[in-house]
Amino acid sequence: MGIKAALPRYELYFYNTVVYLGLLWAASWIFDVSSSNANRKTFKSSVTPGWYYFGRRMDTADFEWVMWFSTFRDHILFALSGHVIFAKICSMLAPQHRSLMYLCYGTLAVLVTMGWTYTTLILSHCVLLYSISLVKLRWLCFLAGLTTLSTFKMEPFISWQAGFVAGDFELRSVLFYGGCGFTIMRCMSFALENCEKKEGNYSILELLKYNFYLPFFYFGPIMTFDKFYAQVNIMQPMDSEGAIWNISLQGLIHLGAILTVDILFHFLYILSIPTDMKLLKHMSDWAVVGLAYCNLVYDWVKAAVMFGVINTVSRLDHLDPPQPPKCITMLYVFSETHFDRGINDWLCKYVYNYLGGKHDTVWDETIATLCTFGITVLWLGPCQVVFIWAFFNCFGLNFELWTAKFVCMEPFASLEMAMSPAMSRRIRAVFNTFNFWTIVLYNVIALNSLEFTKLVARRLLLKGFPITTITVFIVTYCLVQLIKERERRQALIDDPDPIPPPQYLRILLSLLPKTR
Repeated sequence: MGIKAALPRYELYFYNTVVYLGLLWAASWIFDVSSSNANRKTFKSSVTPGWYYFGRRMDTADFEWVMWFSTFRDHILFALSGHVIFAKICSMLAPQHRSLMYLCYGTLAVLVTMGWTYTTLILSHCVLLYSISLVKLRWLCFLAGLTTLSTFKMEPFISWQAGFVAGDFELRSVLFYGGCGFTIMRCMSFALENCEKKEGNYSILELLKYNFYLPFFYFGPIMTFDKFYAQVNIMQPMDSEGAIWNISLQGLIHLGAILTVDILFHFLYILSIPTDMKLLKHMSDWAVVGLAYCNLVYDWVKAAVMFGVINTVSRLDHLDPPQPPKCITMLYVFSETHFDRGINDWLCKYVYNYLGGKHDTVWDETIATLCTFGITVLWLGPCQVVFIWAFFNCFGLNFELWTAKFVCMEPFASLEMAMSPAMSRRIRAVFNTFNFWTIVLYNVIALNSLEFTKLVARRLLLKGFPITTITVFIVTYCLVQLIKERERRQALIDDPDPIPPPQYLRILLSLLPKTR
């Protein structure tokens, strides 16, 4: 049945009530555990004194969040503010050369931050992959790019290349791996786009402009070369009041999200608690299940805010960067599950859609998903947890696709056609509920640990059966229906139904003689 199937309003009100009550109930359990264990010895390094106004300790277990919005906040703001000011001055004085100005400022910032030896290392990778791209063989570009990327994932190549970084500051390793990893992915995008160019080649200067654009250099997101090239080399009109207002609004939303997360970290220790298995064993089923869900929501918020700050800067440069990832509370299918839309777009464009074609044969789909997750494993760094995460997500994506094709066959198709659209939506939501929790469990593996995932699965499916299992799945079913309702409303906006003629016009048309 179609996505526009509607449900009665009272039913949606009931779903909203159940979801909010379930979330508040789980949050209350986590709050109680956080309050009673704030001074626990295992939390000594991760739960530190918080804001003076609250008089509570704060969860600081996530290094990335603390780095961005506390420890090195001033350094990051200084670098991005300098880029904005420098870019605006150049856009006013020489708009036709603004991409070259971005290159100069980005190279200078990398040079000052990491030293000339690191900059030379980055340039050597750019020159190497550019030279290979001139051959215009896709398989060779992939082989060279993935081989180069693997040198940052194994010894002794890691230690040798890390020696090119001068200094011993705390951000050294983060900037090193971020800059090098994203550089390789950008160079591969450039090389693959150069293979598609029918006449001539892109110049190496275009590659350097693309790679050394500072807002994307260290932390991403990845914007494929074809999009970056098209946008950065076309001078956009002056910013309208509407565009400036939207960018300012996005900045305020991100600031509000940062403050909200920091405040919640004073009351809910959702990052520190999963590291203490002894404490988890004494917690209620609702608290454990709520922790798993909150960890996925938080990781989405972190990605959305971090990329959102960078994207706000890039929008001031008239670029259209990748959108934030889709929140776990807004999805229930594997095909839309990702925490970095830039990497996801890169993989879909160059691997998944290229190898999978129309995704209608088992062989093509299997090869496409295996290659996609193989490159993802290399990008994340091969280890046991990443291999397990990739295996389950690859299995989930394929199983979801072929299940959808199977239920479109007879007699299932006829059975669904005999139902009302609302009933079809309800039955589909039941199956989507199970899919939702497989997505949660599969991704908690990568975000936390295998031990925590096993504990959540046991509490949800075995120890908590039947009360916790049924209750959680009822709440999740209500959540899935709310997601479907949001999708329905968006579909009506994107593709509105035709407006029926007025009543009097229908009467007049019915009175007209029918032609034979």
